[in-house]
Amino acid sequence: MQECTSRTDMSAMNRSPSPDDLLILLTVARLGRFTAVAEALDTTHTTVSRRIAALDRQLGGRTLDRTSTGWELTDLGHHALRAAEAIESSLTALKSAVSRRGEAVSGVVRVHVSDAFGAYIAAPAIVRLQHEHPGLKVELLSATRRASRNRSGVDLEVVAGRVEDSRAEVMVLAQYFLRLFASSGYLQEAGKPSTLGDLDGHRFVSYVDSELQVAELDYRSSGLPVPAAAFQATSIFAQLQAVRAGAGIGMVPSYVVHQDPGFVPVLADTFERRITYSAVARSESLRSPGVQAVVGAFMAEARDRREALWS
Repeated sequence: MQECTSRTDMSAMNRSPSPDDLLILLTVARLGRFTAVAEALDTTHTTVSRRIAALDRQLGGRTLDRTSTGWELTDLGHHALRAAEAIESSLTALKSAVSRRGEAVSGVVRVHVSDAFGAYIAAPAIVRLQHEHPGLKVELLSATRRASRNRSGVDLEVVAGRVEDSRAEVMVLAQYFLRLFASSGYLQEAGKPSTLGDLDGHRFVSYVDSELQVAELDYRSSGLPVPAAAFQATSIFAQLQAVRAGAGIGMVPSYVVHQDPGFVPVLADTFERRITYSAVARSESLRSPGVQAVVGAFMAEARDRREALWS
């Protein structure tokens, strides 16, 4: 029985690795979780696990190690990854050559973005990119949070504020300003501050303290007087509507209210805070043509919107 098993293992090792299995490994390297890979490839977790096990048998060793943050490539896995990338590159070139529309970029890219960036920059950028590459599907997930340490389940993150992760690839996309705004109705009722000290006693609209992960978006790290929060929400869009309705003064991205008469600047010459948007990804993800195209589209859109971002 043992001899039969050994022969089976040797036979598997003597076969060339399956290109399909190598491409599954490539997707695992980019997304980090079998469940995310299954969703991206429209298959099941069990199938992904089985194909990776088959690849390991064919290569005679483990290609992945499970960690607390997801699956990571072993040394053997990194060697296999290069072969997988070569296969992907060849398939992409073939699709481009035979496609009547010249679709050079296709597949699924999963992106996690902050709320405002997703609505005002990512969404129009993706729409234009998909007009050029109809075969590209982009799944956009949004929430305001700091960069994840494992990025499991997504190809790319766009975050506001500092990024402290030496294992990640970080690319600056744009800078914008946080400024103070209120509605004209609120300022008529409560008075318009002329100095930072005048902010004491005013009502503020802000993030929920216990839920906010990005320190740069917090009043407590802004140098402003500690506000008496009248309205708190995890969504910047809920905050904007509260400011518009007269709930108080809000510290919001100036580009989202650019030239909107419903928002009156407060202390425009006294207070501003510059924040950076960065794209963060695993190095394996950034070798994907789809991810590269999405990052490029975000950069181009940010350049086009620079006047509003710096308003």
